[in-house]
Amino acid sequence: MTLDVLYFAWLRERIGLPKERVETAAATVADLVDELRVREERYAAAFADTSALRVALDQELAGFDAPLAGVREVAFFPPMTGG
Repeated sequence: MTLDVLYFAWLRERIGLPKERVETAAATVADLVDELRVREERYAAAFADTSALRVALDQELAGFDAPLAGVREVAFFPPMTGG
């Protein structure tokens, strides 16, 4: 499947891209992260600690165990704080 993957905040800085189109066989978000980690060192650094990340699937918050079937967009971002 083909997904649009978006990166926000320090993820964008570490990876060097705001978004990309990814061809994947991943079944879950965690599987996708595993695929991305092995691409290059910059991805490994960005996804080193997934506890410091949040994910949205088609603009809906989800967990890393969420299935990717039918999903078109995956966004990764740090937790947001208010102020």
